Amino acid sequence: MAPCEAPLMGESADMSSDTNEVLTIGHSVLSLEHFVALLRTVRVTAIADVRTAPYSRRNPQFTREALSEELRSNGFSYVFLGKELGGRPSDQTFYCNGVADYEKMATTNEFYEGLDRIVDGTKKYRVALMCSERDPLDCHRCLLVGRALAQRGTRVGHILHGGKVVSHTEIEEALLKLSGRSTDDLFAPRSERLAKAYRERAQKVAFVDAKAGPKGPIAAE
Repeated sequence: MAPCEAPLMGESADMSSDTNEVLTIGHSVLSLEHFVALLRTVRVTAIADVRTAPYSRRNPQFTREALSEELRSNGFSYVFLGKELGGRPSDQTFYCNGVADYEKMATTNEFYEGLDRIVDGTKKYRVALMCSERDPLDCHRCLLVGRALAQRGTRVGHILHGGKVVSHTEIEEALLKLSGRSTDDLFAPRSERLAKAYRERAQKVAFVDAKAGPKGPIAAE
C-alpha cells in the first residue's frame, strides 16, 4: 500500500434502509435554457450545488448568483453544499501527492452532514446534485458523493445531456470495464475490483493542487 493510501472503501459501508433517489448532473457548456429543460424532463425540483467554487469564467451563466436566480424564477429550489460536498479540499491533509483524496474526504463529519442534508432533502424534493463536468466518471459528484450515497442505500441516477438517466450501478459497470476489471476473478471479488477502479479513476480526474504535490490537470470542482 502506498504511504498515503487509506484502506479500500467497500461497496456497502453504512447501509441504511433509505430508498429515496438522488440524481446528478454536470452543467458543462449547456445553456441555462437547455439545463432547465433537462431538469424538467426528469422532474427535478431542487438543485444541490456541490462545486467548491461555484463560478465559471467560461460559462458565466452557471455562476452561483446567476444560476440560483434563474432556477428560483423557474420554480426550482437551490442550495449550495460546496463546503460540505465539494471536490477541492482546503486542508492539505486531504491530498495524496497533490491529488484530492476522495476516500479521506469521505470520512469527515462535514461530509456526513452534507450527505444527511441531501437525504433529508429527498423527503420533500426530487434532488439533483450539480457540478461542472459533463461525464459522471470525470466528476466527484459521482466518484465521491454519488458513491457514498449509494453505499448508504440511496438510489442514485446520473442525468446525461441527451436526457437519459443511467443508474449508479450502470456507471459502476462502466467504471469496471474502463479499468479492465469487468471480468469475474476468483481471487478478487467485485467489491475489491470496484474499490480499486474507483481509486484509480479518482487519481486520474480529481482536483490537483500544485502547492500540495506534482503539477497535473485541474478538475473544475
